[in-house]
Amino acid sequence: MTSVNKKEIEKFSKMATEWWNPQGKFKPLHKFNPIRIKYIKENIINNFNLKNKTKPLLGINILDVGCGGGLLSEPMRRMGANVTGIDASDINIKIAKLHSKKNNLKIDYLCSSPEKLNLKKKFDVILNMEIVEHVEDIDFFLKSCSKLLRRNGLMFIATINKTLKSYIFAIVGAEYVLRWLPIGTHEWEKFVKPEDLKKILIKYNLSLKKLDGMNFNIIKDEWNISKDLSVNYIGKFIKN
Repeated sequence: MTSVNKKEIEKFSKMATEWWNPQGKFKPLHKFNPIRIKYIKENIINNFNLKNKTKPLLGINILDVGCGGGLLSEPMRRMGANVTGIDASDINIKIAKLHSKKNNLKIDYLCSSPEKLNLKKKFDVILNMEIVEHVEDIDFFLKSCSKLLRRNGLMFIATINKTLKSYIFAIVGAEYVLRWLPIGTHEWEKFVKPEDLKKILIKYNLSLKKLDGMNFNIIKDEWNISKDLSVNYIGKFIKN
């Protein structure tokens, strides 16, 4: 079995050179990144009762799944975490390695999917950010990820809800009208309802601790955490 959807990998590999261009094809992710980083940081600090002010995530072992060019891996490392970034696209990993080297950041990047990751250690935190809607088999993917997470470890999942509103906003609006994303970036059939995500994860001893919506404020040109789960949402799960 595999969690890798080759069509999705090819699609993102073609855009790989644009990962670090804030005005390029990943511009929406660059806008999205500050709120993701803040959310992850605050929840990790609270969960593990961390006290270091200069390196708030010092000593935490993080696995960034579907890391792309390293947009999340790098800030996590800067905050003191030990970061392993994996991606099934070889070119994404090459870009990530090059960028982290240029910035003197020690990040362990590997071209792999979670089911093929053969590491002895288990992680304190797994990041599955904007990835589950692009995998081949979500159940198998999350099962593979859960095996890599230690007991009482955290898994963060950010994805898109399967609603009529998400079709209008995330596909018609973002891809066809506003052209924020290349046409074909998302497939509505692959979007996941929070309750379906919870059902899958409970099978693998992961229980939901927090669920929040993420909304874009057009006037302020920024993302915010909200109670509205109808389009983008983020969940924090803990391994029992």
